Amino acid sequence: MENPFRPSAGATPPQILGREGVLDEFQYGLRLGSGAPGLLTIFTGARGIGKTVMLGAAHDLARESGWAVISETATPGFVGRIGESMRRLAEELGDGPKTRRITALAAAGFSITTQLPPERQVAWRGVGEELLTLLDEHRTGLIISVDEIHAADRSELAQLAASVQHFIQARLPIGLVFAGLPAAVSDLLNEGVATFLRRADKIDLHAAAVREVEESFASTFAGADFQISPDLVSRAAQATGGYPFLIQLVGYFLWREAETQAGHLGTDAVQRAIDAAHRRNARTVIEAALATASAKDREFLSAMAVDDGPSLAGDIGRRLGAKTNLVANYRSRLLAAGLIESTGHGKVDFAIPGLRQHLRRQAGMSAPPAEP
Repeated sequence: MENPFRPSAGATPPQILGREGVLDEFQYGLRLGSGAPGLLTIFTGARGIGKTVMLGAAHDLARESGWAVISETATPGFVGRIGESMRRLAEELGDGPKTRRITALAAAGFSITTQLPPERQVAWRGVGEELLTLLDEHRTGLIISVDEIHAADRSELAQLAASVQHFIQARLPIGLVFAGLPAAVSDLLNEGVATFLRRADKIDLHAAAVREVEESFASTFAGADFQISPDLVSRAAQATGGYPFLIQLVGYFLWREAETQAGHLGTDAVQRAIDAAHRRNARTVIEAALATASAKDREFLSAMAVDDGPSLAGDIGRRLGAKTNLVANYRSRLLAAGLIESTGHGKVDFAIPGLRQHLRRQAGMSAPPAEP
């Protein structure tokens, strides 16, 4: 039996934990068609929480229902690429039998990389109407998904939102599924760029229950005849914090250890797997997230790392020797970047598991600010 864990960005894991019922409204919307509320969905959550995985799950449901899928990431020109994909799909479908089921069309690789001028915007909407009319005749529809919308050019997003709203008003079978970081998505919706998207089903993804992780690990390893004690299964599950990417990482490295230990996972092997998982998480998630943080941002984060739990804005300000308005600016910036999250009035905590420990390890070379 091959290692079933897939610790890669967007890769579908063997089991999606803690997500039961999340896509029920979306699935029901595929049955109802145009105007169903579940066909406007936004997934938010911290980095590595499984937003892209949920987009993939939505794609699978749409394809199973015979809907077409166009998936994009909100890099410059994404609206143009979606339009080009719609054009190609309309041309292909126009010559096909009405009983044909749609599979999917990936939008990558097209040459349009700039914002659409007004005349192209009109053409884009015309292509969309043509495609959606064809799909309606086939008793199906189109799902457009856009990942990382927190990075989207606002004018492009406005173009997409206006067109999709037009299609819905025309009772054409269209669905729009987004994913992005929580604070940035909230800011985006509050800016009025895409007012009608405020009616979307906004699903904030959280960590799975550690108990579910423990049960999943126990079942998966028992199915492979690996020997691991309940106490060690519990330790491994606790090390994930219920964080989907860490679930995959810990499971992956446990499996590798089991392969080298003739199927027996003892204390040392489990600890090696946990350590390896956290090192990989630090490299692929934490360091990537910190890459765009300024020196001042890092000072703010280091001041937070002094605490064992949520930090008070006043405490952070005293440690930094910064005024309230400056602390508020850093706070807003780090919330938008998905590095921290609000946990109550005047309190913030780290949004990425392991970030506090990572900063504390770095403090061995450069100690975080101490209390005055």
